[in-house]
Amino acid sequence: MKFKGVIPVAGFGTRFLPITKAQPKEMLPVIDKPVIQYVVEEFIDAEIDNILMITGREKRGIEDHFDKSIGLEMLLKDAGKDEILKKIEEISNISVFYTRQKDRKGLGHAILQAENFVDGNPFITHVGDTILIADKNPLKELMEIYNKHKKPVILFERVKKEDIEKYGIIDGKKISDKLYKIEHLVEKPKKEEAPSNIAIIGVYLFDSKIFDCIKRTKPGVGNEIQITDAINLLLEEEDIYAYEYAGNRYDIGNPYLWLTANIEFALKREDLREDIVKFMKNLNL
Repeated sequence: MKFKGVIPVAGFGTRFLPITKAQPKEMLPVIDKPVIQYVVEEFIDAEIDNILMITGREKRGIEDHFDKSIGLEMLLKDAGKDEILKKIEEISNISVFYTRQKDRKGLGHAILQAENFVDGNPFITHVGDTILIADKNPLKELMEIYNKHKKPVILFERVKKEDIEKYGIIDGKKISDKLYKIEHLVEKPKKEEAPSNIAIIGVYLFDSKIFDCIKRTKPGVGNEIQITDAINLLLEEEDIYAYEYAGNRYDIGNPYLWLTANIEFALKREDLREDIVKFMKNLNL
């Protein structure tokens, strides 16, 4: 079965203003790669090479990043910088398609823009500002579950009680070690009203039935078309599963989390770790 990939990247990135006025949030670097490249590499590692990005205005930097840069490649070749040239060529050889979300009406509306691209195939939607690092690629795990049950699957993570109001929360029944059958979703509930601490983290495997549900979804929180509301409609028609993510998740959603991700990634790099540790030890805190 052929899976497709959909990456919504149309948001404004207001928490990073003014840098995101003209620079896409998804192009912010974690060490020497933009966040969006880590996401694309997750798809490629899962052998999903048919990828659509849902973009918006001020997002041309993403398209340029995955395009060829003939002048730069020639310069690197002439300078004998073969290692960095190889990295640049690998980026430009990735086949990515683009369509624009002309009106920013929420994640559900963004996913709807992928209907023609998906063309009836199952697909994974992965938000463009979250990096997942695990022993096994979580996208592969979602595909394995889908192939077994032939039903949509949502990736989730348990969050602290004080963070519940930031997420869509799952009310479900445990059916195996890390797999739940979803009964209902609640978008950003108050912590005292939440049915659990099982939080949606922006990675979904859908089939094409989701598009009709999105079309029938009325604007919800923030006057946007919420994907959680569309999923609740889909639950009336078929079973949906939730799978627990077991790995490190780097949500580049605000400056603090972006900075901590850079520190963690730097500490894992042999060429950076020693200097970073020395720098941190010498800080006068």
